[in-house]
Amino acid sequence: MNLGYAAVAARLFGRKAEGSRFGIDRMRLLAAALGHPERAVPCLHVAGTNGKGSVSAMLDAILRAAGWRTGLYTSPHLVHLGERVQVDRHPLTEDEIVAYGAELEPVAARLGAADPGDAPAFFELMTAMAFLQFSRKACDVSVIEVGLGGRLDATSVVTPEVAVITSIAMDHCEILGDSLGQIAAEKAGIIKPGRPLVVGRVPREAEAVIARIAAERGAPVRWVRQVYGDDLAAYPRTSLEGDYQRWNAATATLAAEALDARWRLSPEVVHAGLAAVDWPGRWQRVQAGGRLVILDSSHNPEGAAVLSSNLARLVVETGRRPVVITGILGSVRARPLLAAIAEHAAEIVLVPPDQPRACTVDELRELIPAAFSGPVRSGRVDTLFPEGGACNAGPPDGVVVVTGSFYLLGEVLTRFRPAAGTR
Repeated sequence: MNLGYAAVAARLFGRKAEGSRFGIDRMRLLAAALGHPERAVPCLHVAGTNGKGSVSAMLDAILRAAGWRTGLYTSPHLVHLGERVQVDRHPLTEDEIVAYGAELEPVAARLGAADPGDAPAFFELMTAMAFLQFSRKACDVSVIEVGLGGRLDATSVVTPEVAVITSIAMDHCEILGDSLGQIAAEKAGIIKPGRPLVVGRVPREAEAVIARIAAERGAPVRWVRQVYGDDLAAYPRTSLEGDYQRWNAATATLAAEALDARWRLSPEVVHAGLAAVDWPGRWQRVQAGGRLVILDSSHNPEGAAVLSSNLARLVVETGRRPVVITGILGSVRARPLLAAIAEHAAEIVLVPPDQPRACTVDELRELIPAAFSGPVRSGRVDTLFPEGGACNAGPPDGVVVVTGSFYLLGEVLTRFRPAAGTR
């Protein structure tokens, strides 16, 4: 029986609903069963608490500026499942996802029949689709973003040309550890013997752990802080807004320089790539009924500091406080984000995304600092952003910022691009 896209997507997401299973062994079995497609295309491997998606997009843009055919694997997607797997920035089509689903399902069933614990989960199947697509589309090089952590992530079956760690901060502590050193050790798991490593701006405690692991594996390291220092004026510019994107641009630049000469990544090529980066949901400006709406995926404690800086700059730029729409997964993430929002917002609208881990309106309301004196409302995406590209939040001439969960941003972007669907 041939399944349509909706059925294949539902089956894939059904595997996600079974719960994440942290570990790399299932991916190794799946890769072997498929003939090791992860070995077919040279890659760069990018980990980090924040910035890994942006750095991956920057590296992809740099490599394309040099004329290479690129694969890009990132997560999560914002609107459409196929966004996770792109070739020359063209996402997987629904037909391709259906075909890969039909190809992978019997392989997954066979592995699961031998041992139910070996049945691949959602992320492992998507990772396999990426490796297969990049190989079959004859990509010259790919950029692979880690899903979670590094050491035990499914993507860590690769042996990259260059490994990158963008940042280290407290997030996913229940899985990765409750100290910066423990989290750094997990992310440093992507370091492979003898392969170059580039490290972005990370805390000193994390630097020490990463340096030790790199030395043990004979991996030469370049540190953004050592090359560029602390003066932001010395950092490369990029088409993406925000000071932190200049930190990310420095990380991407060093990663490009770490590749050998055959990739022809001259300073001019790097500059051209950084000037052409397109990465939705990162302080992204859109128009909704003539109003400025900014979409930003700050979603964890480290991102809260960046969000606060961006909001402060926005208030200076526009001369007014914005209406902030937010929905967040988990109180640990929500508390610092709401503190940053309350410092700069005129009004807060609470919109939990359609996810089981999302904080409720009541939970979010309790975490808003008592000093916030503006109105706090609840809302729904479909009423705040009705069809036709309008926005109903706040006053008609107000500025709106949507921030927090990737899933909330995806729901909002779907209102701007309804034909894309949410799967």
